[in-house]
Order: sequence, then C-alpha cells, then structure tokens
Amino acid sequence: MDIQQIKQRFGIIGNSFGLNRAIDVAVQVAPTDLSVLITGESGTGKEVFPQIIHQSSARKHGSYIAVNCGAIPEGTIDSELFGHEKGAFTGALSDRKGYFEEANGGTIFLDEIGELPLNTQVRLLRVLEAGEFIKVGSSKVLKTDVRVVAATNVNMEKAIKEGKFREDLFYRLNSVPINIPPLRDRSDDIYLLFRKFANDFATRYRMPAIRLSDDAKDLLLRYRWPGNIRQLKNITEQISVIEQQREINGEAISKYLPFHSGDNLPAVITNQKQPESDFSNEREILYKVLFDMKNDMNDLKKLVLDMMENGRVNAEGEHAQIIQKLYQSEDGDYVASNNNVQPMTYSSPIKEEHHDSIQDTEEFVEESLSLADKEIELIRKALDKYNGRRKQAAVELGISERTLYRKIKEYQIER
Repeated sequence: MDIQQIKQRFGIIGNSFGLNRAIDVAVQVAPTDLSVLITGESGTGKEVFPQIIHQSSARKHGSYIAVNCGAIPEGTIDSELFGHEKGAFTGALSDRKGYFEEANGGTIFLDEIGELPLNTQVRLLRVLEAGEFIKVGSSKVLKTDVRVVAATNVNMEKAIKEGKFREDLFYRLNSVPINIPPLRDRSDDIYLLFRKFANDFATRYRMPAIRLSDDAKDLLLRYRWPGNIRQLKNITEQISVIEQQREINGEAISKYLPFHSGDNLPAVITNQKQPESDFSNEREILYKVLFDMKNDMNDLKKLVLDMMENGRVNAEGEHAQIIQKLYQSEDGDYVASNNNVQPMTYSSPIKEEHHDSIQDTEEFVEESLSLADKEIELIRKALDKYNGRRKQAAVELGISERTLYRKIKEYQIER
C-alpha cells in the first residue's frame, strides 16, 4: 500500500515532506514487531500513526487498544494495564484482566507515555524485555505477545535528566522513532486542511462552506498554530457556525486567532518610542543596585581588615587600585565625596610603622544606602503617581494597603 492509499484510508490531508516521511517510516516498520515511539507537539495527529502500523502489520486481525496514560490516576494505572487479583486492594471484588492481557496477539497504543509513573515504567520495561507481567496482588508471572506503540509530546531527553522517565525504558520504546512535524512547518498543508474541515462542517450543519479572502488566507498561513491541527479544526468550526457571511476576510478571521507568547503573528515594527519602565521594574533595579553596592562594601572591609592584620598595605599600589575600583560607581564617579581616594592612617598590630592613610568613607556610604530612606522615597513616588490614592499605590508597591498605611504613619509621610 503506497502513501496516497494510506492517506485516503486514514483521512490524512497534506503533502509536506515531514508528513510523508512519517507515513513512509510507519509503513516500513509495520511488518516487524519493533516498538515505536511517536513524538510531536499536541494536536499534530499522532494517534493516527499507531492505527497505520497496526492495520499494515500481521497483527491487524488482533486486538488494538489505545490507552491514554495521562488520563488514568497513578493509584489505578497498574491495575488498568496489568490487571489485578480479587482482594488486591479495596474495591477489588473480582479478578480483572489488564490491557496487556486483553491485547495479547495485537497492538497496544500508549498515548502520553511521558506521564507514566516511575513504578509503572519498571513493569512496562519487563513487558518489553521479556514479554512478562504480574497482576496487582498476584505472584504468578503471565506471558503476553503485544506490539507496543507509544506517543508523547514531552521532551524525553529533558524528562530523563530530571529523573521523571527511565533512560532504559526510553531506548526500549524508541527502537524506531517517528516524528510528526508541527502545523507551522507544513505551511502548504494549512489551507488544504482548512478547506477539508470547512466542507465537513458545512455538511454536518447543513450550510454553505465558508471561503477565505486573500488577506484572510495569508493571515491563516502566517499564524503559528500552537495547537496545531486540533486548533485549526476548532477555529474552522467556530467560524462556520458563528459568522453569518460565507466569505471570510482578514479582519473577521483575526478575531479567532488568539495570541500565545506574542509570537503567533508577525511583529509590526514602528518608530514609536517604547514606554518607560513601570514603577515595579524601577524598584527592582534599585534594590539590586543597593545590594550589589552593599556586597562591594563588605568585600572592601574584608580587604582592609586583611591588610591591617597582616601589616601590609601599599596605598599607591595594587591594594589602592582595588579599593578605588570598589568605591567607583558604574558611571565612572566615586562614591566618596571627592574623586581621589585619600590615605587612611592606622596602627598595625604587628608592625608599628607609619603608612599613608586611606580616607574612611564607610559612614557616608552607609548613610546613602539606608533602606528606610529608599522606602520613604518609593512610597512618596507611588503616592504622587496615583494622586494620594493609597489602595492603588499599595498595589504598585506590591504590599497591602494596611501595610502602606502603617509605613506612612511610621515614617510620618505627609501628602
């Protein structure tokens, strides 16, 4: 059976290279019993490919069971997949066969395999390696002959690094990988799919099929489709039912294309100035600068203390240059009141020698780093910005209105 026949049989629309390649691999691997891992974003149509593999294999007369691993609670998934014995847990009133026992001689499709609990992953690995499993609450080893096809939209390499998925199980499942390309990489297929869905909904709801103007078609092709084919089908249905006009223009269709992270539609570049940073960003930057300056001062203190304890200082040499850098701000000015770091006189506990002194500016810097002063300044700016409205000022500052009232009273801030 060639690719076109496969598409007609399973209702696949599109001619992109990535799609044709995925179908070709599925057909080639079908006659074998190799495990297959299908990857791709949510909504790309991964669920069709296990059916292609099953129907093109020698197991096509056997059972085909599709299991959504993400939809089964962790406490019952072992029972669902492998079965349980009577009395194995509360509510187990009788023996029950699991999906692996029911699908013996056929194919089982494990969708959202990345959501499988780690304990269940160990059980699944044993099935793949030895064709054996044990029911919950039993000690008897059972055999099964099942072809496993799995699918996921999770980044498996990342999941393995984070300890959420077993590496050995991944390699067992990934004997043959099939990747389904996202819809944004199948630009030539987007309009074909839209027309197919539009005609289907026209037949279902007994109404004329919707058509797109040139600008609407262009907008449809440039959209990034984060929800892929599922999203395209959903939007086509919405337009078919809601819009009275059967000719859809760009303005009409844009109402149905939501933005996701601001990157679904092409960005419009203008010469307008960007808005200034909001008040909260300014506050965060100010706090960061203050803490960085405080760390620099702590480093300076440690350096001076080390020189005093070891009785060595060279005010005009290396140490003086380091101190100068620590006192220097980003714009090239010095934190001290003058532009030259003056010597400081001190007595060494080890050597009683006369050294050039370095001016101690700690008191000046500590005074300028007062968090209370900065807090007062920020509160006043927020109150000025909202004309004394405390509720809005509190929201801007990220504190409760009650806390703001207390601080106004504490600092005696007048409006």
